[in-house]
Amino acid sequence: MAWSTRFLTAVAFLAVGVIFAPDVLGSGPESPAAVVTAAKLCHLLAFATSWGTALWVTFIGGIIMFKNLPRHQFGNLQGKMFPAYFMVLSVCAAVSVAAFAYLHPWSLASPIERYQLGFLLSALGFDLSNLIVFTPMTIEMMKKRHKIERDLGIGEEVGGSKNLEVAKTNPQLAAMNKKFGMIHGLSSLANIMAFGSLAIHSWYLAGKLHF
Repeated sequence: MAWSTRFLTAVAFLAVGVIFAPDVLGSGPESPAAVVTAAKLCHLLAFATSWGTALWVTFIGGIIMFKNLPRHQFGNLQGKMFPAYFMVLSVCAAVSVAAFAYLHPWSLASPIERYQLGFLLSALGFDLSNLIVFTPMTIEMMKKRHKIERDLGIGEEVGGSKNLEVAKTNPQLAAMNKKFGMIHGLSSLANIMAFGSLAIHSWYLAGKLHF
């Protein structure tokens, strides 16, 4: 995923540049109408993609997979899917920040527009923290826990786990559960916070629609 990492880095720098040096890209009320429309389209598509992706993975797809796949198979699939998931969310968040900052330069933005930019930046920050920090740590801990569970003959059950029952008599598994639970909890919290930031922004966008 080296190409996507480079693309994300470029878009993130663009987003920061638009926020702090909008005049360089000609941002402001004098911007050409076609450029303004293109920025609005980029923001809308990026926001819609991140919102829909987060909604599906967090509340629908992940739950269905958990209930129907052997637990280790589910974990391994999540380990492959989540880096791509958070890469997509991070790229979309960076595009949204760049487009919104272009349309509403900080020096000219109203308080509500500045708050919205803050929410978009928060979503980007939470997604990046998952992509760069929490997800790699969670995957590493998951692999270590899987090895311990395989040695104990558990982990292939579907849905409910035998882990907690076995951990009562196995200090090594209990300690690994604690570490995994902490890192996974932080990852889940960051994901929910990013989703909440997008939810707040969706309310703002809904107020701008005219039917």
